[in-house]
This record gives sequence, C-alpha cells and structure tokens, in this order.
Amino acid sequence: MHTVALVCFFTFLIHAMESLALSMRLAGARTKQIATSISFVNISFLVARMSNMFQAPLLGAMVDQAIRTGAEPDLLHSFRLIVLAAFGGNLLGTILTPSMAYIFVQAIYVFEREGSIPKLIKTACQPRNIWRIVRNLRLPALNYFRGISFKALPHAFLYFNVLMVAIYAVGVLASLLAGAFLPDQRATAVQLSGIVNGVATVLLAIMVDPTGAHITDQAVQGKRSLNDVWSMVFFLQIGRLLATLFLAQLILWPAARYIMAVTKWLGRLAG
Repeated sequence: MHTVALVCFFTFLIHAMESLALSMRLAGARTKQIATSISFVNISFLVARMSNMFQAPLLGAMVDQAIRTGAEPDLLHSFRLIVLAAFGGNLLGTILTPSMAYIFVQAIYVFEREGSIPKLIKTACQPRNIWRIVRNLRLPALNYFRGISFKALPHAFLYFNVLMVAIYAVGVLASLLAGAFLPDQRATAVQLSGIVNGVATVLLAIMVDPTGAHITDQAVQGKRSLNDVWSMVFFLQIGRLLATLFLAQLILWPAARYIMAVTKWLGRLAG
C-alpha cells in the first residue's frame, strides 16, 4: 500500500506540473516573451521527468509483487487509483493556473533583469518573495471565467487533447498490466507501451500543440485577443480533467488487452 501511495504522489506531481505548464503559455502571451516562456515550460517538464524517474521503478516493483503473490486482478484496482491521482494533479493545476500565470509573468520580468535561472531561483527564495508567492496563490476569481469563449477556438484540437491526455495517462500502466497477466512475456509487453503512447505522441505533435502555439502567436501579434489564450488554456485543462477522470479509466483495461493480444502475436511470430 505504501508503494501505491508513493506512485500516486509522483503521478499527482507529474500531472500537476504538466497542467501548470499551460499557465506558462499564458505568461508568454501576456509578456510577449514566447521563447522565455518555453524555457520555463522545459523546466516544469524537467520536474515531471524527475518524478517519473522515481515513479517508474516503483511501478515495476508493484508488478513484480503482484506476480509473486498472484494478485494480478488487484493490480488493476491499484492502477485505477493511480489514474485518479493523475486527475487530482490536473485539478490542482487547473485551480492554480490564474495565480501561477501571474507569478510566471513576474518570473519572466525578473529573468529579463537577472539573465539566468540560478539568479532567478535565488531571488525567488528570498523570504519576502516566498511570502509574496504564497500570498498570490488563491482560488480563481469569477472574472477569470467571464472572458472565456468556446466559440472563439478551433474545436477539433480540444477534442484531440482529451484523447491524447487519456492515452498518455494509461499507456505505460496498460503495458505493465499486460506484463503482469503474461509474466512469461513480460519484457515484450512492457516494451509495447509505445503502440499506445505512440498514438498520443502523434496527436500532440500534429493536432494539439501546433494549434495551441498558433493561437498564442496570433495573440502576441495582435490578431487575437488575450482572452482567446485564456479560453484555450481553460478548455485544454478541462480536457485534461475529463481525460483522467473518465476516458482514461474507460480505456485502461482495453488498452491492456490490446497490448496482451499484440504480445501473444509477437510470441507466436518469434516462435
């Protein structure tokens, strides 16, 4: 149970950072410093990747324990809790986005003055600045929602975003689950996470990210209002919530069955 709790914590952190990365896009649009905001996004992804570094071996240990004790069905329940933790991380990121967008705007201005991330971190860690950051963390005000418009945005990329996030949330879990039910072919099953995550990668690279970047660039160039960027971020985050609360839970077991079928086919092919 302690292992599940740790994995849930790291999953929560990963998805919170990925959700908050959208607030950096808002900060970039407001300051017109897109390249700088992208570098901040990379820092948030670094935190997420470091969390994943701790999460991955813990997931492997859970699978090993399930195989040793014959508790493979319980593993599915544990993985559903992990997906729920992903929803929790996305929920926190969504709630904090307005506050963090303001904080990142100030961080960009400080970075312009200091010229380096270490100096920015040193400035942020000063007691008075820590207090300012904490004081600015608050629930979204009602006026945050007033300028949001679904009609002003392309709809397709928002729908693809829901599918992409759901697939990413379950890709590795599905392959590990398949490996637990096929212990003799576990190595093959684990390596097949790419046939699930690959779909999400294509959706992100072709359907979701370019459209989001285009909307942000148009806002910086004055061709769109800043409210369109706020609307985009809001609906992308709502999509993350729907993906991890509903769709990811629905496709977790079918994705595992799909990987199991491919694993068995590869086993017959190799034999």
